[in-house]
Amino acid sequence: MPKPRINLRLALDVYARLDEATQRPGSTKSAIIEQALREYFNPETRIGLEERFLARLDAFDLRQGEIERDVGFTLEALGQFVFYWLTRTDPIPEGERAAAHALGQRRFDYFVEQVAGKLGNDRGVAARLNKPLAEE
Repeated sequence: MPKPRINLRLALDVYARLDEATQRPGSTKSAIIEQALREYFNPETRIGLEERFLARLDAFDLRQGEIERDVGFTLEALGQFVFYWLTRTDPIPEGERAAAHALGQRRFDYFVEQVAGKLGNDRGVAARLNKPLAEE
């Protein structure tokens, strides 16, 4: 039994896009419209894509929450360290300041090198904090 024939009236812009889509090999106007009507009458075919998209968004949201928690922890730890250092460090006498600044600069450079080295491998504090307890 042949397929029933229908006549459609489409807006010019919709028809132009349909006509452009049929320029590709293997696609016809009938096939495109038939597929669109199938999806319209059977929306369950689109649910799979939407569920996958929502699952990825949920995973992204969880990771974003972990990042926010880690940044908050880091800022709090740094703030506590600076507060402790500022309240416990005695002022340097005027005659010793140049030597103390030079020593401080060397220590800071060493500190930066250590941080850069630890960020490049899995031995740093952040890697140990992110490791599950069962692995330790």
